[in-house]
Amino acid sequence: MVGSNQKRHLLLYSLVALVFFYSYYYHSSLPTSKNLTRTETETFNLIPQNAPSHSSNFTLIIKVLTFNRLNSLSRCLHSLSAADYLTDRVHLHVYVDHSAPLADQSSSESDSRAILRFLDGFEWKFGDKFVHYRTANAGLQAQWLEAWWPTSDHEFAFVVEDDLEVSPLFYKFLRGLIVNYYYHAPSNLTRSIYGASLQRPRFVPGKHGNKIHLDNGTQLFLYQLVGTWGQLLFPQPWKEFRLWYDDHKARGIKPFLDGMVTTGWYKKMGERIWTPWFIKFIYSHGYFNFYTHFPNERALSVSHRDAGVNYGKSAGPDSKLLDESSLDFNILKMQPLSNLKWYDFCFREVFPGRVVKSMDDLGTVLPSVQRQETVLVVSLFGASDAVTRNLLCQFERINSQNHIFLGSHSDFLYDLARRGNPVIDADLFLNDIRAYESLSLQSSDARLTKEVLVKVYVIKKCLEYRYSAWVVDANFLPFSNDLFLEPIDATSDFYYGESSKLLFVKSSSSVQKMWTKNFLYEVANLVDKVSLPRDHRNFANIMANLLRQKAGVMIKRVDESKIGLDIGTGSANQSSSAVGKKIVYWSADLGPDRIQKQLEELSLWDIDSDSSCKAVICHQS
Repeated sequence: MVGSNQKRHLLLYSLVALVFFYSYYYHSSLPTSKNLTRTETETFNLIPQNAPSHSSNFTLIIKVLTFNRLNSLSRCLHSLSAADYLTDRVHLHVYVDHSAPLADQSSSESDSRAILRFLDGFEWKFGDKFVHYRTANAGLQAQWLEAWWPTSDHEFAFVVEDDLEVSPLFYKFLRGLIVNYYYHAPSNLTRSIYGASLQRPRFVPGKHGNKIHLDNGTQLFLYQLVGTWGQLLFPQPWKEFRLWYDDHKARGIKPFLDGMVTTGWYKKMGERIWTPWFIKFIYSHGYFNFYTHFPNERALSVSHRDAGVNYGKSAGPDSKLLDESSLDFNILKMQPLSNLKWYDFCFREVFPGRVVKSMDDLGTVLPSVQRQETVLVVSLFGASDAVTRNLLCQFERINSQNHIFLGSHSDFLYDLARRGNPVIDADLFLNDIRAYESLSLQSSDARLTKEVLVKVYVIKKCLEYRYSAWVVDANFLPFSNDLFLEPIDATSDFYYGESSKLLFVKSSSSVQKMWTKNFLYEVANLVDKVSLPRDHRNFANIMANLLRQKAGVMIKRVDESKIGLDIGTGSANQSSSAVGKKIVYWSADLGPDRIQKQLEELSLWDIDSDSSCKAVICHQS
């Protein structure tokens, strides 16, 4: 039997050994201080101390895709082996597509065999080397799509085609990016990111989009476009894409996206290329990609654009390789994700994560959405997700930029914000109002009272900034944005649509004086007392009823027959009915299938089976 003192000594020894083993294992995978400058060390020390331990123990696999370019492959692999991998284990997987043997094997050998002989002798000392030799020619699309299925959420793939050359600094940069942004950035933003491209940004796929113009201070930014010349892939989005691809292929759906140059590529080259599929997936899911921007056309990954699927003849390097000798800035210094700029396929700046939860939040967002000192507040109460997404497509088409969505707290509302749309969380916003105004809601229709109260406070904040406000429900589609930038009648402070549920509030001195805290209390208390038919109990009609009781208020009803077309009347099957109108609208009682059918007849249903817009519409800034 072992004595109690011996037991204590054994336990203490075990604990010391365990601490030593954990400390050695954890720190062996981090960059050592002797390999980093002082500034670089400070950058890595920005990682929170309570970060998950797996943030330093992730796995990165380099996936090299090659066909019949031995010289290109040799240059690529030698640049990869010259990189600084610190003390990490990084695995190399090479996928060799099959090329047919020559008829006379006695005088020459096939390109595949020459490549295989080279790979047999190539030493990879940083981790495991794996070679996959195909039995038949798979093509570029299959090479990409079949190269990887992540085994965990902590496995990453860096995919390179054989005519690429990488900087010795590429891994240190990718490692810092993964640790700083994949593991430690706010999750509401990281959910939108699928990876990072190391190539120099030089292409805008949206037709008539903006030219890529970035200031010298922008070293890192986010852009929707996938970069095939050195692309880091995050595990979850790639899995999601592969399953999405399988589903769409099985249903015979093509990756057509109107307004994109890449759709033309697909129509010409078909299944020889894979990027149109991924681009369609990215667009439907609202995902983004990291890109670098270094001075003097430098990049961490350079394509030599050798002759192959994409080039009939060699075109030469697309940019200059960044290395230690040309490094005149701190490549590892990375800003908070919230400070980085985001761009869509038109290279138009996107602002994700704008969620208004309080009056103070609203004050920071309103200046970014107003146009000509007018704000369009779109209420999503009672609107289906599909109808809302279709409205978004129409907003893109008419280049509406002064709208903000208002709705109850939901995953859908926050998904809209993730994709760059400003939103007001009505539930949290109302809680903020109650906290400061001591409001007590006693109502037989709590939902309607909440909606009315939130809207009148949003209007109050607009008036404080001297912005006029349109408040509308998502039961309409505008043909242009003119209606919401130019007042219908300059003589009135208010006008409303009885059936369309439009309400306009002018930012005049008389309205600003009237829209006081006492008036808002009065509105809250009178919602239940307004006598209106059930189908007319909405914000616009309730406010019109209350405002008529105020002395000196000028309010007019909009002649809806002139400005709009009610698709619920049955006349929407004739396109001529919409000629000269500014909007189409419908009642809340109209079912979603009927709405879709009527809008399809007017060519105003713009979403596809993914509930995303059928086209990318670029408007130059």
